[in-house]
Amino acid sequence: MKATSLLERQHRKVESLFKQLEGGRSEPAPILAELANELAAHMAIEQERFYPAVRQIDEDLILEGYEEHAIAELALKRLISTSPEDASFKARVTTLKELIQHHVEEEEEELFPKVEEAMDEDRLQELGEQMRAEFEQRLSEGYEELLPAGYKKTSADRASHAKRADAASPG
Repeated sequence: MKATSLLERQHRKVESLFKQLEGGRSEPAPILAELANELAAHMAIEQERFYPAVRQIDEDLILEGYEEHAIAELALKRLISTSPEDASFKARVTTLKELIQHHVEEEEEELFPKVEEAMDEDRLQELGEQMRAEFEQRLSEGYEELLPAGYKKTSADRASHAKRADAASPG
């Protein structure tokens, strides 16, 4: 599967989980845990595999992607720490959903078309297979392992700083 198709499929899964969470017909805790796991694993593969592989295609969009991940991660941490009975729970679900929707729109409408035009089909397939395998691994680790504790550091900070350090180091 192409890298962009894999990411789009994951976007649809997250959208479905938001609908379930907002619907209120099911116990929110397991849906929230699944949403957190899906988002954390998705962000990890984008930050560590996809963004570095396509950064030269549109560096501004990639840097914005890292920042959007950082903000979404903070919103996710706030949501996870909120009881479903808390008056702010629904507002936090809505805020996270809107952040994710904006991010998805930019990727699917701006970044992905540029990537598909610039990269050959075989490379997109190869990258997609690497990302699929890594996603499954990350999903099994769970969001508790993937999201740094606290609010000062995010996984996007770690990934973007690591890639800049790799690019700056000689040979």
